Amino acid sequence: MKPTIWVGILLIVLGGLALAYQGFPYTHRERVMDVGSMHVTREDHDRVSIPPILGGLALAGGIALLVVGGKKSLSPKLR
Repeated sequence: MKPTIWVGILLIVLGGLALAYQGFPYTHRERVMDVGSMHVTREDHDRVSIPPILGGLALAGGIALLVVGGKKSLSPKLR
């Protein structure tokens, strides 16, 4: 398969996931205090939001790439 088709499929999958989940959570640890052999850390839970418009644009772009990639592979080659 052509790279255009692979990129189109990847954009469709990522766009669908972005629309379904609308973001992803992550946890990071921060060292609060360090006294001698005692270490105190804090875990923060955050969420990265992905706007639905980006998911829709990725989905539409993937579909467009599949259509363009499919048309190019079906057209006869000129010599």
